[in-house]
Amino acid sequence: MKPPRDFFKPLAIGAPEPYRTLPVKLERMIHFFPPHVEKMRAKVPDIAKSVDVILGNLEDAIPADAKEAARAGFIDVASSTDFGNTGLWSRVNCLNSPWFLDDVTELVDGIGNKLDVVMLPKVEGAWDIHYLDQLLAQLEARHGLDKPILIHAILETAQGVKNVEEICLASPRMHGISLGPADLAASRGMKTTRVGGGHPSYGVIADGEGTQADRDFYQQDLWHYTVAKMVDACQTAGIKAFYGPFGDFSDDAACEAQFRNAFLMGCAGAWSLHPKQIAIAKKVFSPDPAEVAFAAKILEGMPDGTGAVMIDGKMQDDATWKQAKVIVDLARQVAAKDPDAAAQYGL
Repeated sequence: MKPPRDFFKPLAIGAPEPYRTLPVKLERMIHFFPPHVEKMRAKVPDIAKSVDVILGNLEDAIPADAKEAARAGFIDVASSTDFGNTGLWSRVNCLNSPWFLDDVTELVDGIGNKLDVVMLPKVEGAWDIHYLDQLLAQLEARHGLDKPILIHAILETAQGVKNVEEICLASPRMHGISLGPADLAASRGMKTTRVGGGHPSYGVIADGEGTQADRDFYQQDLWHYTVAKMVDACQTAGIKAFYGPFGDFSDDAACEAQFRNAFLMGCAGAWSLHPKQIAIAKKVFSPDPAEVAFAAKILEGMPDGTGAVMIDGKMQDDATWKQAKVIVDLARQVAAKDPDAAAQYGL
């Protein structure tokens, strides 16, 4: 373990200083696009205006014979597009693949000063972050980058879940962690072919007699434990937790329910793999106006956050003041980007 005084030192001579505090950005959805497909690249400038983060995917869902085309396509569209305040990310191939090293070296060379975050799949321990951390510092120094590129890990193996606390604390580059439910399910030996979401066979049955068909059955969330563990680890480290993909594009209600569970548990956003999931994520990861109004009442009723007051028949104290501040702070971020939301929130 590094001594605290060395934690924020650049890992290469000439590399930019690591962030001591992460940039505050609204990241309700991370929208994926396949950069090897020309018609999808052509849509990027317009899509970028409607999302918080746009991500060029170089890993899963890109055929092996299209990996180099995807990398070149992403560099091309990233170079020619003004993203404004929309985050620009890329998911590179995993560390043990033959494409990873070229992904990172060519991205930093081609678009280093525009690239905000590298998403690293199948992270199993702090050692994976340490390798990419050092590599990015060397490349930043070589190409004279002005700001550090952050790392976002995907939690998609049993070993990664076991080591999530160490992963979160591995580097000042850590931006956050996303849950990768499909690969995680395979790694754990779970018996499901779904990409995120629930399963109709996972639940509890009401007390009583007779068959399951005769008694009430309540479906449960397969991912509750993992999301909670991930959120705790991220919040402890001062970074962000995200829900990952929801693969059933035909079931918008289930997608919204899964996203909402993640939002309520502390996630900052989720992945959008289909354009219609952008609106779902935008809705879910923006606080409800009624909740914002009540939270604002709490802050107004307890200006310094101390003591206890009654608001609308409910007792409020320093703990609920902190809860209210979380909601109002997020509402202010949303309002700063979305005039319609600002009007709804009265901010």
